[in-house]
Amino acid sequence: MRHGNKNNNLSRTASHRKALLMNLGCQLITFKRITTTLAKAKALRTYIEPLMTKTKHTESKEQIMHNHRIVFSYLNDKAAVKELFTVVAPKIASRPGGYTRIIKLGARTGDNAELAMIELVDFNEIYGNSIVKSAAAEPAKKTRRSGGTKKKTADTSTVEEAVEVKSEEAPDKATPEA
Repeated sequence: MRHGNKNNNLSRTASHRKALLMNLGCQLITFKRITTTLAKAKALRTYIEPLMTKTKHTESKEQIMHNHRIVFSYLNDKAAVKELFTVVAPKIASRPGGYTRIIKLGARTGDNAELAMIELVDFNEIYGNSIVKSAAAEPAKKTRRSGGTKKKTADTSTVEEAVEVKSEEAPDKATPEA
């Protein structure tokens, strides 16, 4: 029975599972989006979201250093911890939780495992507000198809005169000069 057992073992020993989640967490923070199996993505979400919450609760300098050390003990990558505290933390500061999104991608061809993409919500260009702001800044182009015919009738007189002038010049040039 699984009473009180909330973590997915992922068919690995504790040390292997810890190393796996550590590496996946570093890659997620570095690249903001990774593709993995659905089970690993769900396990990673429960591993990484408490760490992202720790980046927001920094009142004093001692608290900041304490949270840095705690997060580093989970990730063991200086570059990922620095990225998390300098780039990711300011973007997620106003979000109360739910920093990651899991999107199912279907089955893998080799072993039919369910694939999923896990990404940081605030760093997605497709669903984010960056496209909404740019679309609002540029007004939509308006086309009027009925207004185009009126302009053509007004300009036809000049076009007809040009055609008559060219047709008069053409026979003069067509005569061979010997």
